[in-house]
Amino acid sequence: MDDTAITVEGLGKRYRLGRKQESYKTLRDTLSRTFTAPFLRLWSPVANQHGHNGNTIWALKDLSFELNRGEVIGIIGRNGAGKSTLLKILSRITEPTEGYADVHGSVSSLLEVGIGFHGELSGRENVYLNGAILGMKRSEITQNFDEIVAFAEIEKFIDTPVKWYSSGMYLRLAFAVAAHLQSEILIVDEVLAVGDAQFQSKCLGKMDQISRGGRTILFVSHNLAAVQNLCSRVMWVQDGSIVEDGQPGQVISNYLKTATTSIAERFWDNPTDAPGDEAIRLHSIRLIPQDTTVELMNTRTALMIEIEYSNFKPNTELDLTLVVHNHEGICVFSSNSAGEHAWQGKPLRTGSFRTICLIPGNILNGGLYRISLIVTKEHSTLVHRENDALVFEMKDDMINRNGWYGKWPGVIRPKLYWSTEPLETIPKRFMQV
Repeated sequence: MDDTAITVEGLGKRYRLGRKQESYKTLRDTLSRTFTAPFLRLWSPVANQHGHNGNTIWALKDLSFELNRGEVIGIIGRNGAGKSTLLKILSRITEPTEGYADVHGSVSSLLEVGIGFHGELSGRENVYLNGAILGMKRSEITQNFDEIVAFAEIEKFIDTPVKWYSSGMYLRLAFAVAAHLQSEILIVDEVLAVGDAQFQSKCLGKMDQISRGGRTILFVSHNLAAVQNLCSRVMWVQDGSIVEDGQPGQVISNYLKTATTSIAERFWDNPTDAPGDEAIRLHSIRLIPQDTTVELMNTRTALMIEIEYSNFKPNTELDLTLVVHNHEGICVFSSNSAGEHAWQGKPLRTGSFRTICLIPGNILNGGLYRISLIVTKEHSTLVHRENDALVFEMKDDMINRNGWYGKWPGVIRPKLYWSTEPLETIPKRFMQV
């Protein structure tokens, strides 16, 4: 028996941009167009050859790969890379412009909330409808029905038309149907991101379970921790083409090197344009990660913020403040150089200086961060504020997750000390009578 589940060869999908909406036509216009169409195609060989006029875009271009039965492949890439278009072609929702995709086996897809559901039918009826589309017998659907409803947690609403469901209820039922009905291939897009953290964890755990059962899974997600833990293989797609296809760790690492837009350092070469005043001028501010590169920093990485500057007036009392904000604009923390023991309350001599602030590892959570630098003198006079002086991203370290792959909650992520010790006796109030 052939072990190939999916074969894709030279696959391409082209879309036309900015197509003008046609106005409504009379019967005379329609009949006239019908009789003149062959001549229009003959007189317009270019349009006939390419099948379009105007601007086009290739969402996919010359994709080729094979996926074996039982493989779990993660597909990563930036928004607009062509990931969802590929899944729609494999799900037979849209046709390719060129090339082909052979899918061997029944396919269950979860690409959009409520896709494949009929709004007028109840949740119960939609479960049986989806099962019938997958080619399952009614007895097989009935065998899995109670488990589907329990997973979706919609027992009270199972006989309500799904048009009245919230998006969360839609999603829970859609995933439960896709995961529990025994299709040979499961295709899941980033749609899981709309669910709450508890449901995401539940879904990812279920996919981990069914992957061990030998079903083929295609999983598109920006949650790289989930991709690395669930998938045996990762394909990186960019601009409609495959950049790399291989082991999850290596592909994800290479993707991260190009996916993060960061500002790791700022230099001011011209003293007259450098931030400051007649007494103080900044030279540079740099982000220096410990034992790694800026592109691969994770939540365990210790960071050094290095600031170089010149002081032109003796006996200047200078303070440097770093303010750290996360991607939501929440101030995570701020820190001031006034607490430095060696220079606390002491004025600076004239000359150049380097000040370093150390941020220990296991403090920042995963995500994007922006650091602003505030320079003050004499404890009250603002010299300069450099907003977003540094911009960087902390990756999830993907360690000690114990089967949970969602985003770690919290503004910070400290590594705290835990200890457990046995007690000699059980308190009487907890002993069974």
